Amino acid sequence: MLFRQLVDDDLGCASYLIGDEAAGEAVVVDPAYAIEPYLEEAERSGVRIVRVLETHTHADHLSGHGRFALEHDVPVSIHPLAEPEFQFVAVQDGDEIGVGSVTIRVLHTPGHRPEHCCYLADGHLLTGDSLLIGDAARPDLAVEATEGAAAMYGSLQRLTELPDDTEVDPGHVAGSLCATGISSARSSTIGMERLSNRALAYADAAEFVAAHANTSVPRPPTTERVVELNGGPFVAAPDLLEQLDSFDGQVLDVRSAREFAAGHLAGAINVPLESSSVGTRAGFLLDPDERVAIHASSPEQAKDAARRLRAVGLLELGGYLVGVEAPERLEPVTLDELEALLADGGVEVIDVREKGERDEGYIPESRHIPYRLVGEFADELANGKPVVTMCESGARAAVAASVLAAHGVPARPVLDTGISDWEKRGNALTSFRRCGSG
Repeated sequence: MLFRQLVDDDLGCASYLIGDEAAGEAVVVDPAYAIEPYLEEAERSGVRIVRVLETHTHADHLSGHGRFALEHDVPVSIHPLAEPEFQFVAVQDGDEIGVGSVTIRVLHTPGHRPEHCCYLADGHLLTGDSLLIGDAARPDLAVEATEGAAAMYGSLQRLTELPDDTEVDPGHVAGSLCATGISSARSSTIGMERLSNRALAYADAAEFVAAHANTSVPRPPTTERVVELNGGPFVAAPDLLEQLDSFDGQVLDVRSAREFAAGHLAGAINVPLESSSVGTRAGFLLDPDERVAIHASSPEQAKDAARRLRAVGLLELGGYLVGVEAPERLEPVTLDELEALLADGGVEVIDVREKGERDEGYIPESRHIPYRLVGEFADELANGKPVVTMCESGARAAVAASVLAAHGVPARPVLDTGISDWEKRGNALTSFRRCGSG
């Protein structure tokens, strides 16, 4: 049996190539829009990809099923509850799909979406967006959250009835927004998850629903667009990314925060390629209906950035810029300088982390605005008082400062360090205490 897991580390998405090397056939489960790695792996293994299996209509990444269908005449299978606009081969609960001597069994597991299915192949359980390692996927993206959570509970109970040694191969690993407690491990077993997975620790359905129907994980604004693309007519291969001399429109600068600070184009937004979740972060900040140019350090960096943007359905790419004149500047702030500024009361610190992180401890009198929302407060912050953006490591502080600068607010980011380092220097933090906590 051929079994390969391929992971998009930027999105935390996992997909799979499964087949029979002797028979020369394989299927791809939940492919990314960039299908080249599957084709390369299939060629190395001497197999031909004969079908795409989708666990569900994905909301977090653009599927490559359209490219497989259009470019390689590969049929696509999904549960009919997905109601796709494209031609598909339906799979139902209990169906068995033969790939050479390998048999893949279909388990209908609604919850994340009504059409969701898992695939069981020779002891490997491909769980898609149902049972994850350490947690379960969010239930609020397709139906009302309590309805989704109730269905998810039933599906999880069904999966835990499988043998303990059944390998759990999830559709998401750490880095995904589909749950908050996902492990960085890329596989597990039913037995291990039954012992350690927090989503399996609830006494009954009511307790599970109460805990999972309310999620604080931000919902990417690209969700509806990606679902529409994945359920609509097949999406073909992207156009070639061409180099530009200039660009009048949205510019995404993917160079490092230090490079951006030293010189960037007016109005550009900085989401460094070296950070994680580049596609997701860009999705929060860019207008998906407007063309965007990528400002990069090299053509190779620009092409990598383009792949990450297309992965979340941002397809309107106007080209890339390299080595252009970039006259705008940002002035980073060191922790030494920030201490002096706060002592004089001459600065407003914006904590751009998410709420759960801030509750663990924050700089007294700092203001909380997550990086993805700072643009909405630009007019309010343009009051003449210096603004400093801060997070845990400097990555999101750089993003937030670039957004504010694009709105005319000369914000200064704290780079390469953050709140934990601030506390290690002996500075006090305030933590959020919920009613009844110690």
